[in-house]
Amino acid sequence: MIEGKITKISGPIIYASGLDGCGLYDVVDVGEARLIGEIIRQNKGNATIQVYEEDTGMYVGEKVVSQQRPLSLRLGPGLVGTIYDGIQRPLKTMYEASGAFLLPGERSEPLDTEKKWHFDAVMNEGDAIKMGIVLGTVKETESITQSIMVPPTIRGRVLKTFKGSGDYTVDDVIGTTELDEEIKLSQYWPVRKPRPFAEKLSVSEPLVTGQRVIDVFFPLSKGGTAAIPGGFGTGKTMTQHAVAKWCDADLIVYIGCGERGNEMTEVLSEFPELIDPRTGRSIMERTILIANTSNMPVAAREVSLYSGITLAEYFRDMGMHVAIMADSTSRWAEALRELSGRMEEMPAEEGFPAYLPTRLASFYERAGRVTSLSQQEGSVSIIGAVSPPGGDFSEPVTQHTKRFIRCFWALDRELANARHYPAIGWIDSYSEYADEVRDWWQLHNPLWAKLRQKSLDLLKNEQRLQQIVRLIGPDALPDAERLVLIVADMIKNGFLQQNAFDDVDKYCSTEKQIVILELIMEFYDKALDALKKGYALPKIITLPVCNELVRIKYDYPNDKVEEIQNVRTHMDTQFADLM
Repeated sequence: MIEGKITKISGPIIYASGLDGCGLYDVVDVGEARLIGEIIRQNKGNATIQVYEEDTGMYVGEKVVSQQRPLSLRLGPGLVGTIYDGIQRPLKTMYEASGAFLLPGERSEPLDTEKKWHFDAVMNEGDAIKMGIVLGTVKETESITQSIMVPPTIRGRVLKTFKGSGDYTVDDVIGTTELDEEIKLSQYWPVRKPRPFAEKLSVSEPLVTGQRVIDVFFPLSKGGTAAIPGGFGTGKTMTQHAVAKWCDADLIVYIGCGERGNEMTEVLSEFPELIDPRTGRSIMERTILIANTSNMPVAAREVSLYSGITLAEYFRDMGMHVAIMADSTSRWAEALRELSGRMEEMPAEEGFPAYLPTRLASFYERAGRVTSLSQQEGSVSIIGAVSPPGGDFSEPVTQHTKRFIRCFWALDRELANARHYPAIGWIDSYSEYADEVRDWWQLHNPLWAKLRQKSLDLLKNEQRLQQIVRLIGPDALPDAERLVLIVADMIKNGFLQQNAFDDVDKYCSTEKQIVILELIMEFYDKALDALKKGYALPKIITLPVCNELVRIKYDYPNDKVEEIQNVRTHMDTQFADLM
């Protein structure tokens, strides 16, 4: 260890001397309270340190001790279902030990070091090994089975000793290599360093969320990146919660980065009561929470995103599909801006540091679908909320984010004010993954591409007609164009709008999604044909099936999709009677 002294204090930024030989991003203990910090700039023994805890009362001259290792997470059994802060301190454990308020320098082991886990070995003593190979498994929860892998830092090629199956703690040595390297159930990995993999794969399978506007109109691939920008109250957190609850990822890493504490409280209170539709068990059994709320030290926000992506990559290497919810990257960028200002760096646009795009890229580029070192296919999908002031999408964080993501779910203020949720606007939103997932949809439902394009074209046509309606009123439009307005409302109310609090509508299977949209577009074709034959529009839009189409999402659960064909029968009968 190397010891130095504090020479200057500027909020969460500490300047220290005497730290010759320390590396960039090394962890340090700052002051008598041993606050956790990280060296972010180094020049001839003079170090700039960002402190991840409240440093009120610290004074010049206190000692700074370098641990001579980068900030790392401990990875192993016990991660799932836990809530951490940005530097992997287990908040529930610390609350039980010292109450609601953390003491300066307080620490706790990120994993339970006393609990014994049953390890089922798949290797034997003397076997050849390599980085990332699976030694065995530990059933962590009923939903998650962890693979215990050879850490990427191990260079040995043979298991010199190996204990085999049994009950072990995360500190127990279960094997050694011919180089006398120890292997445990747990391992450490630096948060700022991407974990290695064998091969990067194309993103060709959608992350099914159960949200119709996402799955059909603006799909996200497993291993893809998406942004949810929107002003205050437009439903960013609500949309992320819905995706986290119902998407078909194997594991969810939810990062509350600088948001209000009550939002994380809502996650903590709701998630344990929610049932995973795939396993029938609590969703918390496949969720890890990282909480860095607005009342926590601002510097810890900066590292919380890296902690979340490191956890995700660890489970990705086991062959899992992991989804990260980052709420919000704007608060993270604001932390960068404050720290940059404290260091007196030259500001760029709106005071953000000039390296903001680089930091955003280093986060989003760690998403992807890969073949791991153990030859298993896994993925990390990133969904980042962006909070532009006043809903202005031209501000720097939103604009730079658009450079590194391929799926843009733009939240619309007018939709949110009309209580239309998810408030994802169909005009400003886009997905570049539509072509990648086309083959998957072709196998599961060939109608997807045609219905998606046809309905999007109709909605864009409706927006153009609305401009005319505002000037001269709807009565001036011909019946065919008035029909466009009516069917567009059907799509909005009967398909795009989704009630997260309704037992039936909160999650919609892909099969039901396509059936609903197919019937609405079929109604449009039949109505247009009836108009061409001279039938009056008022008679067509007063057919009982119009209300049935809007209520399909409530009246037919996912396990009764075949019964929706009754609506088609009713529609055929009513149009036959009309003609």
